[in-house]
Amino acid sequence: MPHRTTLLQDKTQPVVGNAFIELKSVDSTNNYAMAQANAGKAFHGHVFFAHQQTAGKGQRGKKWVAAKGENIMMSIVLQPDCLLISQQFFLSAAMALGCYDLLNKCFTEEIFIKWPNDLYIRDRKAGGILIENVLSGDNWKYAIVGIGININQTKFEESLLNATSLKQATGESFDVIDMAKKLCDCIEKRYQELKLGNNDETICEYNEHLYKRDELVQLKKGKEVFETTIKKVSTRGKMITVDAEERGFDFGEVEWVV
Repeated sequence: MPHRTTLLQDKTQPVVGNAFIELKSVDSTNNYAMAQANAGKAFHGHVFFAHQQTAGKGQRGKKWVAAKGENIMMSIVLQPDCLLISQQFFLSAAMALGCYDLLNKCFTEEIFIKWPNDLYIRDRKAGGILIENVLSGDNWKYAIVGIGININQTKFEESLLNATSLKQATGESFDVIDMAKKLCDCIEKRYQELKLGNNDETICEYNEHLYKRDELVQLKKGKEVFETTIKKVSTRGKMITVDAEERGFDFGEVEWVV
C-alpha cells in the first residue's frame, strides 16, 4: 500500500503523531493499524491517516461512510499501560474529549459528546470514535483508536439524515492534514492527563459536554420505547438516567429514538 510517513523526532517518549502515516486508500484505518501492530510494525503513538476508506468501520458493525479527501479518517495505536482493563471507559472518554477540543478550537457553539463517543454539533453528528482493544490475560496490550470527523464534506448519503461537518457549521474550509495533526496534539494532551491519574476530572468534563444531559429523551430497549432523563455517564461507561427510578444502561443495551 503506497503511503507517505512523516516522522517527528522525540528522543524521550513516543507521543501521538510521532509517526504520522498517510495512506492514499485503505479498507479501514483500524484494520490497517491493527495489522501493523500485530506484526510488530506499529507502536504507541503511531497514527494512520487515510485519504480514502473503502470499508470504514463504525460502532456496532455499522459502516463509516465519508467522502475521499475531505475528512479526518485515522487510527491511533495506543499502549494504555497507565490504566487497568476495568478502566477502559476512561480511555474512551479521554479520546472523545480530545476530539471535542479540536472542534472547539474552530466552532465554540453547541458541541457535544453523545454517549458513548459520537461528536455532535448542535443536533447533528459530525464524527465518531471506534476503539478496538487487544487484551492478553490481565494485560492491556494496545488499543486501536479509530476516529472519523467530517471536516469539509457538505453532501452526504440520503441514509445519513443527521450528518454534518465543520464546514457546514462554520462556512469555512479547512486543511484536513493540518486538522488531523492538530487532533494528534489534542489527543496527546488528554492521554497525558490519564497518565497523571486525572480520571475523575476526565469523567467530570466528559459529563459537562454530554449530549442531552438533564433533558428528557426517548430510548428503546428491545421492543420497549420509554422516556427518561439523562443524568450522567458513570466511570464504567454506563449511561445513568432517571424516570420512575434511576437506571444505568451499558452501551448496546438501549438505542436512541430519533
